[in-house]
Amino acid sequence: MKSTLSLRQSQHLSLTPQLQQSIRLLQLSTLEINQEVERLLNTNPLLERAEEEFNLQPSDKSIYTPVDLSRTEDEIQQTENEQWIQENREEPSFTFAGEPAYDSEGCVEIAAGTPTLREHLISQLCMSQHNTRDQKIIGLLIDALDENGYLEQSLEEIHAMLPAQLNITLDDLETALVQLQHLDQPGIAARNLSECLTLQLKALPKNTPCLDLAIRIVSQHLSQLGAHEFTKLKKILRCDDDTLRTAQSLITHLQPKPGTEFNSRTSDYVIPDVIVEHRQGSWHARINQNAMPRLRINQLYAGILQRSSEKNLQQLTSELQEARWFIKNLQQRFDTILRVSQKIVDHQHKFFEYGESAMRPLVLREIAEQLDLHESTVSRVTTQKFMFTPRGVYELKYFFCNRVSTPNGDACSSTAVRALIKDLVSKEDAQCPLTDTRIAELLTQQGTPVARRTVAKYREFLKIPPSNLRKSV
Repeated sequence: MKSTLSLRQSQHLSLTPQLQQSIRLLQLSTLEINQEVERLLNTNPLLERAEEEFNLQPSDKSIYTPVDLSRTEDEIQQTENEQWIQENREEPSFTFAGEPAYDSEGCVEIAAGTPTLREHLISQLCMSQHNTRDQKIIGLLIDALDENGYLEQSLEEIHAMLPAQLNITLDDLETALVQLQHLDQPGIAARNLSECLTLQLKALPKNTPCLDLAIRIVSQHLSQLGAHEFTKLKKILRCDDDTLRTAQSLITHLQPKPGTEFNSRTSDYVIPDVIVEHRQGSWHARINQNAMPRLRINQLYAGILQRSSEKNLQQLTSELQEARWFIKNLQQRFDTILRVSQKIVDHQHKFFEYGESAMRPLVLREIAEQLDLHESTVSRVTTQKFMFTPRGVYELKYFFCNRVSTPNGDACSSTAVRALIKDLVSKEDAQCPLTDTRIAELLTQQGTPVARRTVAKYREFLKIPPSNLRKSV
């Protein structure tokens, strides 16, 4: 093959370092921006704070609002088992995992603050009249509980793990389990949901109406109750509607996971980037100044650079350029966020007045075209950026919703349809819940005609059970 030379013109996009930084800052959340600011303040002497930023407190609800962000179940995990067997010349002794210190009177020391499930049970155990050996056997079972308060391992499995020299029999463990279940936390140490609910019912006063019937239901007919087979239950239990309804009310007020109330979780906080206010008859967005870092160029170092031409100051010159770029790109970031936020407010102003049911269909492309931005830029702006409104704190992406076509050719937003379905279900007759077909008919009567399959899809999205499982006595 003969090699030849040829000229060809082409176009390609080249991102300058300044543009790359601008794009990166745009997609960072407020928390990440603050971390980036701290990093540059520590590494670049040409950059400094213009003034001390206001220290936000969680009590200031207007600009610092707690939001539950956890999309995972971060529960307090049990402490890992340590070496708990000690040899004693007179008789074998043992401790349970992470055993706290006992004082001279045999009481356990509990750390200050909100107790965990384990700490609560140990404190109850300390105040009981059980002897030291029984307390430690019960302590073994406490360490075997999961975060919900259930005993997942069988007593046979726990017994098989114990050394023979401890002389702990299966009967000892069964006795300890009964004693643990009667501590001041009904439902703890149950081996299944039926036993958990039964323990809680047995802890109620004996004169509680329909108590015996409720115990019989959770111990023998819990699956039928969960399937809402009320006709079958009334026939088996030989009771009327009022009696079954009273027993059901007792059961539904029980705690299926009694250990969760001791699981301490740290609240996450977000600082809204934008605040929406109603002024002069219209809605306006403004940047939350407490979310915007205040930076400036260090004038001392900048003055030195201006008066000197030495080549050894090249590093400071580079850092000066970096500081200027960062301040400019940071300002541009907030300007873009404000422009996009105001357009969102203009489109969804009825939401701020009437709620989710008034949400209009909106896609990223509409905002991008109106502001002469790329759709990817709008996507970056609306991700992990939050807006404080009179109705709460929302991520900017929340205000974008799909268009739902109706049979008559009109369109409404998916958020509005979900809100209307949720409202209809909340107002339905519990004895005759609305079917998907009936909900579709009611929405049509309200001027929002949608298909039954659309209702079913959004009902499942809202985690609303079907009508047969929403039915009560």
